[in-house]
Parts: sequence; structure tokens; C-alpha cells
Amino acid sequence: MEVLSPLKNGVVVDWNIVDNIWDHALRECLLVDPKERPMLLAEPCSNTQEQRERAAELMFEKYKVPALFLAKNAVLTSFASGRATSLVVDSGGGSTTVVPVLDGYVLQKAVIASPIGGEFLTDCLMKSLEGKGITIRPRCSFKKKEIHPGNLQTVDLDFPHTTESYKLYSQRVIASDIKECVCRTPDSPYDERVYSNIPMTPYELPDGQIIEVGSDRFKIPDILFNPLLVQTIPGMESFAEIAPSIRGLPKMIIESINKCDVDIRRELFSTILLTGGTASMHQLKERIEKDLLEESPQAARVKVFVSGNATERRFSVWIGGSILASLGSFQQMWFSKSEYEEQGASYIQRKCP
Repeated sequence: MEVLSPLKNGVVVDWNIVDNIWDHALRECLLVDPKERPMLLAEPCSNTQEQRERAAELMFEKYKVPALFLAKNAVLTSFASGRATSLVVDSGGGSTTVVPVLDGYVLQKAVIASPIGGEFLTDCLMKSLEGKGITIRPRCSFKKKEIHPGNLQTVDLDFPHTTESYKLYSQRVIASDIKECVCRTPDSPYDERVYSNIPMTPYELPDGQIIEVGSDRFKIPDILFNPLLVQTIPGMESFAEIAPSIRGLPKMIIESINKCDVDIRRELFSTILLTGGTASMHQLKERIEKDLLEESPQAARVKVFVSGNATERRFSVWIGGSILASLGSFQQMWFSKSEYEEQGASYIQRKCP
């Protein structure tokens, strides 16, 4: 099995895979006939006009949906928290984006994106562990056998035709769990001298091997704030060249707010919404607030909101979409099939700004 992703930095690069996923989701998982249901799709703020038109063509031509609406991820996240205006900091798997939302519309000129997301941090942790001689074995490469009651032995299994992409996927699942269990954001910028003497944290790998994670617990999350730390991780040299051009999270937030009108800056500082899977990192909210208070104007009242429920943080876009689609006032905003046939796919730019 080859494990491929149709997305790069949150934007679709392979429409055939997306088509297969949609087909499987609608017909095999949801068991619905798309001809009978209007479709609300969430999209990243960086989506191009061609991407939007392609999505509309696929939905109307292949799935024959009666109506369609494309909503921006950040807007739906804002609705999920009950706000029409906010600064959405979405740190997901593929990237981190800072998006100001005003009265339910994205201020496109002030959107700031960074390629550092959860998957990138997982890669950094894997490379760092490899550099210390720790090998993560995929779950498919062994099984546990009981030789005495309560005594397990690991037996190697050989699947000679396993693809490299599947092995890497299996290793990343385990590395991601290590990251979620032991990593936490440091209270102050990471310093090798300070963190080199901290006590190790044990973690048991699926094959029974117990590893000790030391300063990496703090170093990996701090890459969000200081991308230059990537240069100290062996094996990440390809990224180290562009690291100086990438800004840390607090700088991205301040730069985004400064690109907005003066009248709304204060409101954006006081309604920063932290969302996405990476938002679940321990102490992330507190560190962002601390750094912003140091760097923001004196008059600004900095307040970062994060949902207490990890599932809500990961699926805030979905929750916002379900709220929007159930509103009575939203029903006249759909881009209908008759409008598509009359005006063409490019009309989606006007119907879904």
C-alpha cells in the first residue's frame, strides 16, 4: 500500500485522490446520494480561483449536487466559537496560518502562513531520535508472543513487499504519539544550556523498548516560536536553508494584526482563537500570551481563547460548518445548480467570497 497525500501546505495538488476520497466518503461511509443534498465545503484561505472552480465543477458535473457553498476554514472556526470577528490561529498538520476574520469575512491581505505544522514537528522529533540512535519500529514489523503468563516476547515479522511510504506512515503515527504525550512548550525561549540537565521522561514504544526523552521535549515545540532551531537537528538540512525566512508564531500574529485597519486591531488582540491539532500542545496558549504581552503595543489587551476539549480544537471547522448550514438566513446563500449552468464555474467567486 502506498500512502499518499493529495494536499501540500493545505492546498489540493492531486484532484484524482480527492475525487476518490469524496466518492468513498459519500457512497461508502455516509451512504448518501449526493444528488439529493446541497454540499458545504470548507477550504483554506490560500485556495486559488482555479482550485475553487475545479471543486465546483467536480461537485456539479460528477456528483450532480443541487447546490454548493465554499466557506473559509477560519470563518467556520470563528462561528464555532460564537464570534463573527476574531483572529484565528490555526496550527494543523500541514501548516500554521494566522487569519483575521471581520464580521464573517476573511481579510485576505493580512493572512500569514508558515509551513511549520504538526507533521513537520513530528518529522523533527523522528530525526532527532534517529540522531540519538533510537529506531522506531513500525507496528507491522513485529508481534508479541506470551512465553510465560505475563511475560511477553517480541517476534520479528517480515513483510518483504511493504512500501517505504507505509513504513514511514507507521513510524510517524508512533512519533506523533510520543510528541503528544511528552512534549510541552517551554515557558521561555529554548536554551540548550538550561534544558540539557533536565530529568528524562520515559516512553514505552509498541515493541516494548523504553526510551528516554530529554531536552527534545521542549526543543521540538519551541520550533513554532523559533524556526532557526531546525538547524540544530541532524537530517533536517533541506529545511534549514529556508528557516531564516520563516517567522515565529507571535511575530506572525503581530504582523497579521498590523496589516489590518487600526480600528479593529484592539478587538483582534483580545479575541485570538487557537485551533487545530497542534493547539493541544501543553502550555502553548500560555506561552503565546506571554510572548504577545512582551511584543504587543501597551494599550492592547491580549486574550487567547482555546477550547477545553481536544476534539473541538481539531474539528472546529466541522462544528462551524454544521452551525452555518443549519441557520435559516444561510439558505438563500447557496450557489445553485441552475446558477452554475447559467453563469459557469467562475460565478463561485461572487457567490462564495
